Amino acid sequence: QVQLVESGGGLVQAGGSLRLSCAASGLTFSRYDMGWFRQAPGKERECVAAIRWIGYSTYYADSVKGRFTISRDNAKNTVFLQMNSLKPEDTAVYYCAAAISSSSRPTRGSNEYNYWGQGTQVTVSS
Repeated sequence: QVQLVESGGGLVQAGGSLRLSCAASGLTFSRYDMGWFRQAPGKERECVAAIRWIGYSTYYADSVKGRFTISRDNAKNTVFLQMNSLKPEDTAVYYCAAAISSSSRPTRGSNEYNYWGQGTQVTVSS
């Protein structure tokens, strides 16, 4: 049984930082692209960052480039999202997801991901 469990969300003031973690089990983690998505109330789910299973190339949404960093530790079956210079518009539920991919680029479409975590709330106050 595949499980993705996010942690690290919370309430932070604008300009602050948070580090999200996603611990995976029940899958061969090193063979999966990993992504972080977010969904704010009334908005569609969007991919904010993704990292390939091989080569570790990354993708970032324009809205988070230069502020967020995705990384992975295959020895610990964990993917991270370091979020700096947080803004109120970053407020959302953040989800991690895993995708088997044969693409040469990190997977970024939500419909391409096979497994999802339950989400963790990030709230940025102004």
